[in-house]
Amino acid sequence: MNTADIVSFLRRAGLIDADTMPGMEPLTGGVSSDIWKIETDRDTICVKRALPTLKTEKEWHAPIERNANEADWIRTAAAIVPDAVSDILAEDRNAGMFAMTFLEPSRNPVWKEQLRDGNVDPDHAAVVGDALGRIHAATAGDTAIAARFATDDIFHAIRIEPYLLRTAESCPDMADRLTRLAAIIAKTRRVLVHGDVSPKNILIGAEGPVFLDAECAWYGDSAFDLAFCLNHLLLKCIWKPAHTNAYLDSFDALAGGYLKHVTWEPVADMESRTAALLPGLLLARIDGTSPVEYITEERDRQTVRRAARNGLNRPPPTLAGFRETFRKELT
Repeated sequence: MNTADIVSFLRRAGLIDADTMPGMEPLTGGVSSDIWKIETDRDTICVKRALPTLKTEKEWHAPIERNANEADWIRTAAAIVPDAVSDILAEDRNAGMFAMTFLEPSRNPVWKEQLRDGNVDPDHAAVVGDALGRIHAATAGDTAIAARFATDDIFHAIRIEPYLLRTAESCPDMADRLTRLAAIIAKTRRVLVHGDVSPKNILIGAEGPVFLDAECAWYGDSAFDLAFCLNHLLLKCIWKPAHTNAYLDSFDALAGGYLKHVTWEPVADMESRTAALLPGLLLARIDGTSPVEYITEERDRQTVRRAARNGLNRPPPTLAGFRETFRKELT
């Protein structure tokens, strides 16, 4: 991003004075946006702008309108779980950027980093599941929210195509099952979906979890958000095997915290759909467009592939059932 564009945006928004040049620091870690930490005379804020081409090894394009969708997701979630999002300070939809409050990392650690370092608390997972469940429950059946987030093309480009359909191409023996999962997700419209509920996008703050990076916001299948996050807890067992039991306990805690809020459909239906999707997403993080960066040994990749194929070939009706399928591959 041209830094002059940021300064111009901040001045138009009244976040800095006309003659002020703020301190500016690019933040790293994401692949889909330029993100800057801005030090003004008044406060520290964050500016985010979506990229048309994501920073991945495999070519991956996505519409930049997702920046506006993220801002609207934040506003919607703020009315339901106000402590679980940053505050939107200003937005320029024509420029495709917005400013929000900056959360100090020392007081709001990234959940992925805590999981990596062995600070694995199932209570943290439970409150993540609880907050996500509250957002889904409050938006279920809301026709106005459904109309605002009818972002099917964007969700297909950012999630369904790279995670499931590209994986179907690289794993032809699983292609029928993966394309079937993609079709189910595409036609299921129940709640407001975040689309990237990953530990790297969750801060563990003093008042509970804070969700970041809702660029994939879409009114669709609740199973996607739950499966996407649970998938990461399973993958952490491969990354840091010493903490496997704690990761799997966190898996159960997150699922339990979430499922108690499911009222928009029978809980068993929603759980079985999530359990069927989970192994597809697991395989996608090895053989899809965006493989997880911390599983580098072929032996470990094969472990994930076996668990995923077992789950895809014999989908368990419950999340605990697939958790056990995965655990068996670790022994």
